[in-house]
Formats: sequence, C-alpha cells, structure tokens
Amino acid sequence: MGVLVCGVVVLTLICQSHSLDGATNPLHRFKRYQESASSEPNDCTTRTGQPMVLSKSGNFSLDVRMPGVSPTVSDTYLCVAVPVPTTRDAYIVDFEPHASMDTAHHMLLYGCRTPVSTTNYWDCGSVKGTCEDEASIMYAWARNAPPTRLPPDVGFKVGGKSRITYFVLQIHYGDVHAFSDHHRDCSGLTLRMTSKPQPFIAGMYLMMSVTTVIPPGNKVTNADVACTYNSYPIYPFAFRTHTHKLGQVVSGYRIRDGKWTLIGRQTPQLPQAFYPATKGINVKYGDTLAARCVFTGEGRTTKTYIGGTSDDEMCNFYMMYYMESRHAAPFQECMEDGSKELFQNIPPEANVPITVPPEMMMHNMMHSAGAPSTPEHQDDMALLQPKREEEEVLDQEYHLEEVTDWPESPLQLGQVSGLALDSDDNLVIFHRGDHQWGVNSFDNSGKYQQQSLGPIQQSTILVVDPVKGSVLKASGRNMFYLPHGITTDKDNNYWVTDVALHQVFKLSSDGRDKPLVVLGEAFEPGSDKEHFCKPTDVAVDPVTRNVYVSDGYCNARILKFSPEGKYLSHWGAGSSDRRRRVQFRIPHSLVFLPDRRELCVADRENGRIQCFVAESGEFVKEIKKQEFGGEVFAISYAPVHGGLIYAVNGESAYGRSAPLKGFVINYSTKEILDDFSPENAQEFGMPHDIVVTKDGRVFVGDAATDSVLKFSSDKAEHRSVKKGGIEVQEIEETETIIQTRLKPQHRVEVAVAKVQIPVATQQKTAEPVQEQPQKPQQQEDDKEKTLAKQSAQGVSPAVITTLLLIPLVVVISIGVLIRYRKNRMYGDGCEVKLEQTSSGGILGKLRGKAAGGLNLGNFFATHKGYTRQGFDRLSTEGSDQEKDDDNDTDSENEEYSAPPPPVGPSSSS
Repeated sequence: MGVLVCGVVVLTLICQSHSLDGATNPLHRFKRYQESASSEPNDCTTRTGQPMVLSKSGNFSLDVRMPGVSPTVSDTYLCVAVPVPTTRDAYIVDFEPHASMDTAHHMLLYGCRTPVSTTNYWDCGSVKGTCEDEASIMYAWARNAPPTRLPPDVGFKVGGKSRITYFVLQIHYGDVHAFSDHHRDCSGLTLRMTSKPQPFIAGMYLMMSVTTVIPPGNKVTNADVACTYNSYPIYPFAFRTHTHKLGQVVSGYRIRDGKWTLIGRQTPQLPQAFYPATKGINVKYGDTLAARCVFTGEGRTTKTYIGGTSDDEMCNFYMMYYMESRHAAPFQECMEDGSKELFQNIPPEANVPITVPPEMMMHNMMHSAGAPSTPEHQDDMALLQPKREEEEVLDQEYHLEEVTDWPESPLQLGQVSGLALDSDDNLVIFHRGDHQWGVNSFDNSGKYQQQSLGPIQQSTILVVDPVKGSVLKASGRNMFYLPHGITTDKDNNYWVTDVALHQVFKLSSDGRDKPLVVLGEAFEPGSDKEHFCKPTDVAVDPVTRNVYVSDGYCNARILKFSPEGKYLSHWGAGSSDRRRRVQFRIPHSLVFLPDRRELCVADRENGRIQCFVAESGEFVKEIKKQEFGGEVFAISYAPVHGGLIYAVNGESAYGRSAPLKGFVINYSTKEILDDFSPENAQEFGMPHDIVVTKDGRVFVGDAATDSVLKFSSDKAEHRSVKKGGIEVQEIEETETIIQTRLKPQHRVEVAVAKVQIPVATQQKTAEPVQEQPQKPQQQEDDKEKTLAKQSAQGVSPAVITTLLLIPLVVVISIGVLIRYRKNRMYGDGCEVKLEQTSSGGILGKLRGKAAGGLNLGNFFATHKGYTRQGFDRLSTEGSDQEKDDDNDTDSENEEYSAPPPPVGPSSSS
C-alpha cells in the first residue's frame, strides 16, 4: 500500500514539473529553437538542439547545428540562430566543431541580439545577411580543423549585459555534389561554456584583403593588409589563416618602432585551425598590424578575384586575443591595403611557401568528422592544436612545507638580503657578513654613516647546493658595505645592489671580484639618471638583456638600462585607481616574467604587487591582498600552471601587520593558492627575499635570523587520504584544479557507495595503515566462524526488510531526482541557476548586414560594382569600445591599463 501511495505522489510531481509555463521561462527562446530544429523529419535532427548540460560547477555545453538542411546549389550560405540559454553572464571557453570539409567549405559563428530569423534556418548569402543589428565573429572553422580551446581565465562573454543573446551559425556549402544522395546535414559545433567570471575577455581581430586580383599564370601574387592599432592593449594567443585553393602561406605581424614581430605564419592548405601565436606578444596603441597572403595563379586561365565562391579567393588572417575586461572589444578589423614602402621591410620568411606533406593532405581529405579518429589521427591533431595551459594543473593538495633538515651543515651567514638562482638551479645567497643595517647607518639625506668600518671582509656571495646546502663557490670579499638585492643573467653573471654605496654592480661568476659594469656613484645618493638612493633590486630581461633597477628607499621609481649600463628610461607606480596616482613606497623587489614580457614590483610599504609591460613601463595589473597585512617584501615567479607568483610579507610600521608568511598566487586570477611558514612553532623574523626553482622548491632568505629556509611540497599528501574511510573516493570524484578552487562536489554514485559499504569495512578502512604481525591460523579460523554465525542469525530479517524497501526507495529517488533536475535547469521563479558573475567588461559589437557591417555570406556583392555572388563591403564603424563598469567597486579584481594615447615616462612619480 505504501509503495502505491508513493508512486502516486511521484507521478504528481512529474506532472507538475512538466506543466511549468514555458512562456515565462527564460529558456523559452531556447526551447522554441529545439522545437523548430527538430521539426524536420530526417535522421540527424535528433542530434541537433540538444539542451545544455549544466554541472554543479557552473559549466555547461550548448549544441549549435544546422537543422537537417540539404542545399541544392553550390556556394550556398545558410544560417541558423540559437538563443543563449541564460540571461546571466556566461563565457565560451571551448569550441568543438562537428563538420567535414567534404560537406562544409567553412563555418562562422556570430553573436548578436537580433538575428534575421529565430524560427528556422535561412539563406544568408542573399540580402538578408546574418543579424538585423551589430554582429561579432566569435569562431571560424575550415578544412577539418580540430577543436579550439581558449587559454585559462579567458572567455568570450555572452548573455547578461553583453548584448549577445543569440548565436548565428553560418555555413558555406561549396560543392553540393556531396548532397547527390539528398541526405540532410546537421553540421555545427558544441560550445563549452561556464558561468564563472573570466578575468580576461576574448576577441577576434580580422585582417582581410578585398581588392587583390590574381593574374592567370603568375607564379607569385602578394596580398598585403596593414592598419595602425588605436585601442587598448591586446594580447594575441592564437591565429588562423584562410584562403581557398591558390593560397600558399599567410603571415601576420606586429610592427613597433620599425621592427617586425611575427604573430603567426601558416599554410592555409593544412587544417585551418587556430594555432598558438608567438608567446608573450602584445599589441598597444600606435603599433601597426600587417598581414601578407602569398598566392599563385599557375594553372588558371582567367583572373581570380576575392569573393565568396569556391573558385574565388580570400585572404584572411584571424587573430584571437584577450584584453582586460573593462576594455573588452569582441571584434576588430583591418581591411586597408598595405603600402609598398611598408612591406619592403617584411621579413623574408613571409614570402616562402610552406610545403604540405602529401600524406597530410591525403589524410585531411579522407577525414570525416563523423568517423572515429584513429590514434595516428589524434596525434596529428594534437600537434596542430594549441595546447591548453589549463591541462597542466596544480594539484589541489599541493602545499609547501619546510624542509627542516636543510642545510645538512649550518651556513655561516650574516643578514640575508638577497637570493637568486643560477642556470643550474644552484642557490645564490647575498648576505651582509658582520655588517648590519641599524638606526645609525644613514643620515636624513640617505648618506651612509659607517664608512669607517670598511667593506665586508667575508665572502658575501655564496653559491649553495640546493639539495644538501653545501657551499659550492664563494666570492664578493672586500667589496660591499650593505648588500641588498641580487639576480643572475643568462650568462650566470651577478647583478647586485648595495644600499650603502648607492650602486649597482655586474660581477662575473668566475670568482674574480672585479665589476664588469658599475652604475651610480659610490656613497653619493641622488635621483638623476646617474645616481641612485639606496637601490634595492635588479631584474634582467633574458632576451634583450636590458637591466631594470628598483630605486628604492629614497626614490620611488624603476630605471631601465641597456646591457652595457646606458640609461634608457624610468617610470613610477601604476595607479590602481584612475582617480588618484599612488606612488611607490619602497619598490623593494623585482622579478621579470619571461613568458609575459612583464616586470613585477613588490611595492613594500603599499602592500601590493604591481606589474608593467617591461618594454614601455605601461601598467598592467595590481595584486593587493588583506593577507599581506600592508607589506610585501619580495616576489618571485614560475611560468607554470598559467603563471605563479611567490611572495613574502613583512612587519608593518603602521600597525597593520598580518602573520608573516609566504604566498603562492595565481597570476591571472590573483587568487592565493597556498601559504606557508616555518614549522615547529617557529616564525619568520624578516623574510627579505624569495626564489623558486624549476622543480618547485622555494627558498626564503630571512634577514632577522641570518638564515635561509627551504620549502617543498614533497611531503604533502592528499588530506582526503588522511581522513581515512570512504572519503578517499573524494579524490576520484572531484576536480583538482587549484586555479578554480572548486568546492568538492560529491556525485550521487559516491553517496550511494557510502551507504552500501558495510560498517565493518568502513572501520577497517579508517584504521591507520600499519604492518601487523601475522596471527596464528587458529585465531583466524575462530574469527571467521564467529562472523559467519553472526551473519546467519540476522540474515533473514535483513533480507526481507531490504527487499520491501528497495522499490519504495527507488521510486522516491526517481521523483526527487527529476524534480531536482528541473529546478537546476529552469530554477525557482523561472530562472536558470547559473552563478551570477561580477566580472567587468562586455563584448562590443560589429555591425551586421542591416548596418552595413560584416557578413561573409554577402560580403562582396556591392564592392566597386563587383556583381559576383558573395559578400558586401565590411564596415569599420561597428567595432565599438563600450565598457561595463559594474565591477567598479570590486577593487580586488579590477585591473587597469593606460588609455589609448601613448604616455611618456614620468619623472619620479
């Protein structure tokens, strides 16, 4: 009877959940798309219009596909619109195509608010176009390109206030002979999305030639495009080339101060995927962006024009970039012909065709998106696909702990002021020997008052084995008065600062204590180009070998020198708030970020880390945390897991001190991933400098305790394992990406498993794992008999009860699960339950067909009387620079960069 009653209740719940009013649900547009997409009676529409798959972590996916089309004319452009299935901010992080070049010539994905149609697919190669309002290209695919994944912390922003409420998929069907069997096509792509705010917003920059004519028989014809960039800084991370059959190589460049820097270069005859751009490149106001497409007219008997048909040609260089959210522009374009004078200086590589191996061409032609991939094919695609840095993740249970038995023998040190690493990852220690910095060391003007003590007689530079702690080399005797900062260059030379001498030195690591370069005047503080006042640290660019000096205790500035010591420029602090400009208060430590081409500064008394474009001094970002307690003494950097900053704080003279610790910080999200300090109730005295080795070992120099401490994660174990029992399964069921700090979400299967495991088993698992002495065989036999007897006595009631309860539990579970899934999908009050974002920045718009804007389906139809079926002229008015200031109050996450006009170096701000 009870089972019957429960069944009736569950059926009532099911009926109620199905009777929700779709018209008031924010997903009703998406549901209408599903219904219209499935209305065609064919064999593939069952795969289209699939509802989004929402996970507990806020991740979901969305299929955008053609609803079973069968074009009858070659070079047909068809479009279909799909609503963004949430009214809140969402971010696209992956694009997974489902198409074959045997069927689709290319695909484009647009974002807009008002598509031409919302009920069915339409011919967008006609005057209709794609969108009634402004449209933005978000993705492009051709020639069996593999999936495109964005870097960590980067996403295309849609929904919410982005004004992108619809996706428009456009597919160019080139040769319709593939449809001779009258099958229906459901090509398209899957969007991997998340509701988690992304610190950086992705965009697309398109360089495209529209005037090129390729004469028949010409061996080489170049199409050159170039524009001056006049917006906020962008950071290209991927590029894609596109031509038709005659294209041999396409190259894109950034031109700055007359120097050409390659963004990307590829043959368009390979899968037209997004390939990794040159690492660390950026584009800022005043730079020139240029591209060259190399064509051959051999084999043609008539002129070939730029156009939309398969017999025409195209010259496209797509560049995916990211920029900080406040200045996000989702689409920018360049369609101006480059001058012959400019392209006289293009690197010769741009003119060299890239040979495509015959086996690669054959493989690409034979590959079908619907066929299972062979391991060999997967390997090929892995080589072509940009590697997602997020795949190399930091273990969530990673934790640094002190290595208490290091060094094996005590080191004879004075105040430890600086640490560095040589090319072999040996530790280099800079210390003050028997000299100390006291209250009487300097007068009010910064002059050193203890010259009579003479230089430090001990070896102030020690090279130490990082494993055992033994001294390998020693140098720096009778040279320094008060050592401070030290770094090494790629040749293992030492660059050091002395706050008493007010000087910077370059020393050879060969043990000869003769400076190679000396900057500043001994014992003479100053603030001009030839003088320092207590300089604190040095950083060296491994590529240009330029030298950066933080100056320091008296001056609030960073100075840049050539490798030979020639003054180049200097700058002050970058503001974290445009309404005021906060000067450095002791820029105390520097680190160069080689993969980002940035210089980061530990601004000690302001308790913050500020990062700048090293070449120009342009402000990039600020990291300031309450955990720092108002002081940041030193920083280091590891270019792993998307970039990790290591920092140590210190005692504050203003009563805002926090516990002295070391910190591991995600560069992109500014999240503190780990903190660490000495063990056994010890504390840092004055952690003055920090370095991290290639294998993740961390060393901290303490000026108060005259020591160097070593930290490692080797001893750290999964804390879930230590809990014992069934919680061990948590490791397998939860994500361990420390960059996102997701709370463990147990799956239903895990919970069921916990219930079904007998109590005796749980107790046994929870016991510490120890090596037990072997029991006598008789005791084991007695134990087995006792257990068997206990089981026999209670088996009947247990079995009967279980059999009676199983149907009831199953029915109730199904009802609860259905109700739960409905609530998660549609939400209470008819809202999608996605995490609300607060990230600033919106995706701006590119004008669509109705505004005279981009539509690669009818781009050339009106260009200079050109009457081929093709496209309309692109408008350059549509890439607006609207911003979203919703997060102005979120100071922890805001990042600012200089406005578009170039800013000269400030004096000493």
